[in-house]
Amino acid sequence: MMPSNAFASQETGTDAADQELFAARLTPHRSLNRTGFVVLMVVVCAISFIGGIASLLMGAWPVFGFFGLDALAIYWAFKVNFRRARAYEEVSITLTELRLRRVSHKGHVMEWRFNPLWVRLDQVSHEEFGIENLYLVARGQRVAIASFLGPEEKASFAKALTAGLQAAKRGPVYNPL
Repeated sequence: MMPSNAFASQETGTDAADQELFAARLTPHRSLNRTGFVVLMVVVCAISFIGGIASLLMGAWPVFGFFGLDALAIYWAFKVNFRRARAYEEVSITLTELRLRRVSHKGHVMEWRFNPLWVRLDQVSHEEFGIENLYLVARGQRVAIASFLGPEEKASFAKALTAGLQAAKRGPVYNPL
């Protein structure tokens, strides 16, 4: 019979140091979904077409083209916005590692690994707006994190991340039950 150990799990055979204490996936907020985008574009195109026809009937035929360019510019801006929404950050904390993985909207991946015992969370706050920037600081290295979140979301994330870091610094907890 194998004795129970605070550092090993009998069911999975994995090390307790590899178990996640904190994990988060941060994505940019987008208030308009695909259905809303289609509805918006139908309305913009209808208004542009009606305004263009009215201008055409009044003899201002070049305005018709500008209405079309406006609708095209709005479509392009939203497509760029949706493409940028593919970016995300993943943060995970185990007893031995804090991992930050940042994926750009183009798919470029950057990854940082820190010892959670040496990491601290640094905040830059504005008294009127709240938290403006969050940084992971460890051994002279400073990495910005959660840059696309709003001040309230940054505050909530900072609280949860701090709790995860504190759990890692406390170390493994033995619970015989």
